[in-house]
Amino acid sequence: MSEADITALTAAQVPTGHGRVQRRTAWSRIFADSFRYFDPRREIRQPVMFVVWVFFVFLAVVTVYPRIFPDVVATYDPVYYFALTVILFLTLWFAHLSEAIAEARGRAQAESLREIRSGLTARKIGADGASTMVPAESLRIGDQVLVESNETLPLDGDVVEGAALIDESMMTGESAAQVRESGGDRTSVLGGTKVVQGRILVRITANPGHSFLDRLIGLVEGASRERTPNELALGVLLASLTLALLIVIMTFSDFAGLTGIVTINIATMLALFVALMPTTIGALLPAIGISGINRVAKANVIAKSGVAVEAAGDLDVLILDKTGTITVGSRLATQFYASPGVSEPELLTAALLSSSLDTTPEGRSIVRLAGRRGGNAPRLEPGTYTVMPFTAERRMSGISLKDGTEIYKGSIDSMEKYGAVMPPELRDKAREAAREGMTPLVIAQNHRVLGLVALKDVIKPGIRDRIHELKTMGIRTIMCTGDNRITAAAIARESGVDEFIAEAKPEIKLTIIEREKALGHLVAMSGDGSNDAPALAKADVGLAMNSGTSAAKEAGNMVDLDNDPTKLIEVVSIGKQLLITRGALTTFTITNDVAKYFAVLPAIFLTASGVAIAGIAPLNILGLANPALAVLSTLFFNAIVIPMLIPLALFGVRFRPMSAIDLLRRNLVIYGGGGLVSAFVGIKLIYLLFAWASGTPFVMHLAAIVAHLLPLGGL
Repeated sequence: MSEADITALTAAQVPTGHGRVQRRTAWSRIFADSFRYFDPRREIRQPVMFVVWVFFVFLAVVTVYPRIFPDVVATYDPVYYFALTVILFLTLWFAHLSEAIAEARGRAQAESLREIRSGLTARKIGADGASTMVPAESLRIGDQVLVESNETLPLDGDVVEGAALIDESMMTGESAAQVRESGGDRTSVLGGTKVVQGRILVRITANPGHSFLDRLIGLVEGASRERTPNELALGVLLASLTLALLIVIMTFSDFAGLTGIVTINIATMLALFVALMPTTIGALLPAIGISGINRVAKANVIAKSGVAVEAAGDLDVLILDKTGTITVGSRLATQFYASPGVSEPELLTAALLSSSLDTTPEGRSIVRLAGRRGGNAPRLEPGTYTVMPFTAERRMSGISLKDGTEIYKGSIDSMEKYGAVMPPELRDKAREAAREGMTPLVIAQNHRVLGLVALKDVIKPGIRDRIHELKTMGIRTIMCTGDNRITAAAIARESGVDEFIAEAKPEIKLTIIEREKALGHLVAMSGDGSNDAPALAKADVGLAMNSGTSAAKEAGNMVDLDNDPTKLIEVVSIGKQLLITRGALTTFTITNDVAKYFAVLPAIFLTASGVAIAGIAPLNILGLANPALAVLSTLFFNAIVIPMLIPLALFGVRFRPMSAIDLLRRNLVIYGGGGLVSAFVGIKLIYLLFAWASGTPFVMHLAAIVAHLLPLGGL
């Protein structure tokens, strides 16, 4: 891989403001890390690559001190042993380089995040009410701090008094300031964010080193990444394949000895073992895992562990809120229906009077629609009216004029309790509107029903396509809403969800999760309130909103800094891409190794005179006549394929929603076939290059120097 290719991998994360010096520093760190990872304490974490490391150390010792091993001296070729040692070194170094590059992509972001909290102090409020300036590092859970305008929050906490506008752009990228206030579900604040306006008393909810900022830093660096269950399972599979291969290679050695014709020396045995091991996927596994975490971080989601990201890729049930997730969250007025005997201007005037002082999105929408329809209302002077705001218990709102006139709007049930009588024709219109997914509101004046206004909960643009993608991936979607069953059915039909729960209370989500998990499904949901915390904790993937309560954020295993409930769909896509990438590279590795069997084994069982053991010659489909060059070519290809696949490991296989069968078929054709073809073509080209180079004066001179120097170590 060229320097330009590697630069492209890190360009998005390497700081650009300091020019070449900064980039040179970043690359120096990458290369330093790639050599530092030769530490055996780190190598042992990856069993496959640890075996390569052991063989490399052994061959290096044998190459320099051959006389330590009497059985080696008879077949010792210093040039051959030296070349194998160098190639094994490159195999390990390329594997380390992939991991170092993956970690470097998050390191620059982590450094910028660390600058946010450097040198922070806080105004700590004592039990006696006195304030003291203390370093942020000295704060502990339960401490209370006072934060005013233009001051930075020292640690995560909950607002217990006051309200403020918080600038969270350094964390979330969102330029608009967010309101945080005591009470309700918007009390949580993040350390490192800045108070733009206001004055708040904050109770600290995280100790230094355990805040969300610390978690984000650890995740983007990859330092706190734990191996996921699927990754561990794949590691066990690779270790099993390695053990099985060891038995096969030992069989080859015994078979060669029985022939009495071919002798396989220890270096060739080790080289054959490394070449046929699943080293490619073993080398790239850490990079794939780290890059998955980085992709989630770029989506402004804090994943508390790689397990959560991987679980998102395995999900088969997704619980979605209707309001704010499937719909835009604000119902819009779309149609007026007048009662028999009521003129449209009279209805529009009443609609304007009942909603002109209503600051809700629905109220403003009614005013806009009535205005477009030509409605006109008299100007109300201060003191001539009383506003009745909407409440969950009353479920109606409007105004009461000083002359005794009452003009209200509300649900059919609430208006009937108020004393309004619905005409049959208007009731039919209300049922028709509800069947179409709209919410009918009754407009009445002094208990006389003037008509209806239909509010429609608008589906978010593209949400139907996203839900269709989820269905294609085999994920079942369940919509939860507090709306009545008729309205919920209309929204479900329009959005394309598989199932809906109408008139659902917050705790119903927990019941659904328990039901689905009992059936063996993996479930995800999103939430932001304290009442969502049990369900978030119970779900396999719980996405909590950053604007929500601390209880919700602690219960979930992911936190969305953008407060976008639809982000759950994006997280599922990232998890799927992680699993698909790992599966594609595993498929490539296995077929690649199969091709190496046909490339190297027939050549090894050739005698020095070029005469093959009976029955093996037809398998030498690449026509590799020189056993030593065949081994070197295969091992070298095994090494260089690792850096060639680093971009794929870091950026992931392109994700396309499809069924598991279609995905398997696609992987077998593209990556399975690619593994076979690339191995045959690559090994043959490298063999031809080595054959040509071995006859050049420079290589012959270099080989003579190596042959002269290395045996000195055995004296």
